[in-house]
Amino acid sequence: MSELIADSSDQGLRRLAAGTLLVAFQGTTAPEWVLRDLQNGLGGVTLFGFNVADPAQLSGLTARLREAGDPVISLDEEGGDVTRLDYHVGSPYPGNAALGAVDDVELTRRVYRSIGDDLARCGVNLDMAPSADVNTADDNPVIGTRSFGPDTALVARHTVAAVHGLQAAGVAACVKHFPGHGATRQDSHLEVPLVDASLELLRERELVPFRAAIDAGTRSIMTAHVRVPALTGTAPATLSTAALTGLLRGELGYDGVIVSDALDMKAVTDAYGLAGGSVLSLAAGADLLCLGPLPTEEDVHRIIAEIVAAVGDGRLPRARLEAAAERVERLRAWFGMPRAGQAEENLIGLAAARRAISLTGSASPLVDPLVVEVDTPPTIAVGDVPWGFAPLLPQAEILRVKPEAADVPGILERAIGRSLIVVVKDAHRYESSKSVVSALLSARPDATVVEMGLPIWRPEGVTYLATYGAARANAQAAAELLGV
Repeated sequence: MSELIADSSDQGLRRLAAGTLLVAFQGTTAPEWVLRDLQNGLGGVTLFGFNVADPAQLSGLTARLREAGDPVISLDEEGGDVTRLDYHVGSPYPGNAALGAVDDVELTRRVYRSIGDDLARCGVNLDMAPSADVNTADDNPVIGTRSFGPDTALVARHTVAAVHGLQAAGVAACVKHFPGHGATRQDSHLEVPLVDASLELLRERELVPFRAAIDAGTRSIMTAHVRVPALTGTAPATLSTAALTGLLRGELGYDGVIVSDALDMKAVTDAYGLAGGSVLSLAAGADLLCLGPLPTEEDVHRIIAEIVAAVGDGRLPRARLEAAAERVERLRAWFGMPRAGQAEENLIGLAAARRAISLTGSASPLVDPLVVEVDTPPTIAVGDVPWGFAPLLPQAEILRVKPEAADVPGILERAIGRSLIVVVKDAHRYESSKSVVSALLSARPDATVVEMGLPIWRPEGVTYLATYGAARANAQAAAELLGV
C-alpha cells in the first residue's frame, strides 16, 4: 500500500511540474507527444509564426489541443512588427510606437480589443502583449517600436488601455518585460542585457507601467532576462527571487500569473542551462515557463524530471509548484467567464496607422516612382516578417537593396526623370543604411524618405514620412499618403 501511495504522490508531483510548462513545436499540426503530455498535465503551448498558416488552420489546431486537455494557448501578437497571426503577410495593426505617437488611449483600447477578438476567434486565450517597456535607449536592439515610447506616463496609460482591450475580448494580457527592458542596449536572445538603474529610478520609470497594469487587472506579467544589479545582482530578473517574489509579489502586490520570457534564450541557457534555469525561475516565483521554440520533446521531459528532482533534493519547495498551479487554475477559470460588449470592427488597424503617420515637407505628385527599400536584418523577436511596399504598390518599381552592396550610381541612373522614394527601417541603428540614404539624397534632394522604424535619424531638408512601424497597416497608410 505504501508503494502505491508513493507512486500516486510521484505522479501528482510530475503533473505539477508539467503544469508549469508552455511548450512549442514545429509545424501546423499538434504532435502526438504534445497531445499526450497535455493529457498528463502539461500547462499549455506557445505558438509561433511557423505554427500558423491561416485563421481556419489555427482554429483547428487550437481545437485539437483542447481535446487533449485544458491548455493555456499563448503567442506573441503585439500588432506592428511582432505578429504571429499574420507572420507571413505582416500585421493589419500598427504597433505600440504608432499608437503612442497618436496618444489616444481609446484608439489603443480599440486596436487591442480587435487583436483580442482575432485571437479569441482562433482559440488563443493568452496574448504575450503588450510591451510595457519605457524605451529610453534609442539604440535598443530588441524593443524599439514595440514600446509605446520613452515617456513613462504615456507608456503607463497605453499599457492600461491595451490590457482593457485584450481582456474585454476574453484573452488574457501578459504585460512585459518585467521589471523593464527599455533601457537596454543588448538583446536577451543573445546575452544578458544590463539595466543600470537604481531602485529609485526603477520605481520612477520602469515600474510605473507595471503598477498601472496591475491596477488595471492584468491576468499575467512576463519576466525579462535583464540584469539590474541594484535589484537582481548578477542574475537575470527571470531567475531572481528579489525581482519576482520580493518586488513584483511583495512591493507591487501582484497575485496573478507570472510567465517567464522564453527560457531557451542565451541569457539563461549559457549560464544556467535550460533545465537548471527552469528550476531557478520557478524558485524565484514564476508560475508558467515559456520554453521558446528550440526545446524538443526530450528537452521538455528532461525539464520535468529536473523540476521533480529539485523538489526531492530541496532546491524547490513543492508548495511553490502548488501555488503556481493554483494561480494557473484561476487563470483558466477566468478564460471561461462570459464577456460583454461588441467585437471591434476589423478596419481599426488601418485607421490607427493613418493617424500615426507623420509627414515633414510635402508629398509631390509622383511620376513613374522608383521605390528603393534599404534592407534591414530582422531581429529574433520579430522574425522574418515581410515589410515594405511590395504588395501594395503594383504600379511602382520596387528595389530591395542590401546597404553594404547598394549600387548608388546605378540607382540614380535608374531614377532619372522619375520620383524617388527611399524606404528605411530604424536607420539610426545602421551606419551603412544612413550612408546609402545620404548618398542618394546628395544627388536627389527631391527624394522622399520613408522611415518604417523609429524616426530618430532625420535627414534635413527633404520630404520625410514616419510610420512608427513596419506592419502592413503602416505601409498601406504610407502608400495612401504618398498617392501611389
